[in-house]
Amino acid sequence: MAISLNPQAVTYAKRLIRDGNTKSDKSPWAAYIPGAADENIFLESHQIEEYGNWHLGLDMSKPENTKGRYLFPYGDFRAVHHNGLLAAKESAAQQGYPDIENAATKLLKYMEERAC
Repeated sequence: MAISLNPQAVTYAKRLIRDGNTKSDKSPWAAYIPGAADENIFLESHQIEEYGNWHLGLDMSKPENTKGRYLFPYGDFRAVHHNGLLAAKESAAQQGYPDIENAATKLLKYMEERAC
């Protein structure tokens, strides 16, 4: 299977959650998900690996140094979004990627535990 879990992104998300860089409002994820212009602005001052840290999935059939290699975003390059993790979890479940779904579930639980 060409699409797999991005363990580096899981580690990065855990660190962001631990440090309180989270957003848990009621707004839909679509209001925050970075568009192509936001992604390009981010990449002007960051490496592609840093971009990848914001995506729970890796498409190994895509070239290494491309945005297309990274799937299932969970944040807006500033914070982990509760609704972003929910969207990644649901999308991974619908597309049949249980490792990504499970990682998103664990991150959601960690985020909820840290909020208490």
